[in-house]
Amino acid sequence: MQRVTWLDVGVAAAVAFPTTMDAWWNEPGTRQADALTYLLAAVSIAALLVRTSWPVVVAAVCGLSLTTWYLLGHHGQLLNLPTMVALYTVAALGDRRRSITVAVVAATWAASVSIVAGSPSGTPLAEAAWPVLALLLGEVVRNRREQLAAYADRAARAEADGDAEARRRVQDERLRIARELHDIVAHTVAAMNVQAGLAADAFDTRPDLARRAIGQVRASGREALAELHATVALLRDSADAPVDPAPGLAELDLLAARASSADLAVTVERDGVGDLPPMVELAAYRIAQEAVTNVIRHARARHARVSVHRDDGELVVEVTDDGSGGAVAGGPGGTAGGSPDGSPEGSTDGGGGRARGFGLVGMQERAAAIGGRVDHGPRRGGGFRVRAVLPLGGTT
Repeated sequence: MQRVTWLDVGVAAAVAFPTTMDAWWNEPGTRQADALTYLLAAVSIAALLVRTSWPVVVAAVCGLSLTTWYLLGHHGQLLNLPTMVALYTVAALGDRRRSITVAVVAATWAASVSIVAGSPSGTPLAEAAWPVLALLLGEVVRNRREQLAAYADRAARAEADGDAEARRRVQDERLRIARELHDIVAHTVAAMNVQAGLAADAFDTRPDLARRAIGQVRASGREALAELHATVALLRDSADAPVDPAPGLAELDLLAARASSADLAVTVERDGVGDLPPMVELAAYRIAQEAVTNVIRHARARHARVSVHRDDGELVVEVTDDGSGGAVAGGPGGTAGGSPDGSPEGSTDGGGGRARGFGLVGMQERAAAIGGRVDHGPRRGGGFRVRAVLPLGGTT
């Protein structure tokens, strides 16, 4: 049961005065107000205090009081006011089916009472109309309230969906930035490490070769700093952010040259790779870059081959080596989630396998973003292979 509110008290007080005055005043020759008249008025008005808890019961009580007035000979114009307020509450706090049912019953009741006791308005049809009007007003108010609630709920859902979409976009952007930074830093540092090792080995016996290797280290360092600066400038929304084109398959030769050393020869084969969608070309380059980086860091290989070619509407990127190979953790023959000893990327599992880290995950994410896939695993006869298949019609 709901508590009686000040609104209920105010409604009852507003109805009490005109109803009581109408019950008090009667034309000469008709029944004059007495104790029963005022008792019926008090019952109707008091019932309105609990109209929100029992709307149908209150409507019935007010209707019975009005019927008794009519049968006793009272014919006021405002005696039906408590009943109209009660019927309005029935519709405003109910549903359409209940309103229709109550409307049929109330209209039939009002017309019947007017026939038996005489109609103050002159016709039973007019008497049957006022209960329907009270219910109709309640229906209008309830429908408006439901519409406003539906609008508010829709706005809340839209705001929640917008927040979820914003969080998803932020997460996607974080993953994209993480992949870019990983590709820039991991490959450059690996290439610099190779050239620095070459310089250290040739420092005493081949100073000219050592100088060239150190020069390559400096060039790689400058390029890495430039790419990092460009990435940070874009993140800061800088007005002078560089707008250099994204790396593509034309840079594979430079990639191979930087990765090659006295201990590792990297070759590149391309076939039909002209006029590619920019996102596909960028993904292909980054996948090849990461695969070559893994060869440098983990394979202990003498030769590596980067092959890029079209195949029935798809671009196939394949990087193979003749190194120690072994199973990649999480790949064929490996353990999902990392190397057996939990070592991070950049280490091996102690048995010739390559630990799975951010690089392989990044390759798979790049391929999946445009509808492609990446397979990786040891080659039969030794070595390792990374193969990416990218649809040329792929979208981000």
